[in-house]
Amino acid sequence: MEKSLISLEKFSAEELNLMCIFDTSSREALRNDLVTALHDVYEPDMIEIFGSVLEKLDTITDEDFAVIGFYIADDEDDAVNALAVEGDAFGG
Repeated sequence: MEKSLISLEKFSAEELNLMCIFDTSSREALRNDLVTALHDVYEPDMIEIFGSVLEKLDTITDEDFAVIGFYIADDEDDAVNALAVEGDAFGG
């Protein structure tokens, strides 16, 4: 199945905030940083967030990744707004 912007999952505020502290210059750079850092994470909730972000990164294309606006999100509404896509690609 081809990855597309339409199938891009929304990132939660926690996931977006986690991504912001790493290299977001590319999907691969972010993924590599997360995998490296995960070796030093012992809190179960944080391990779950890291895993969720990694899974979502694996489901999107580099083009999808490039349209994400990275900034610290205060809540879920901010996280949804961080996805800087034209139109209503998420049906919401």
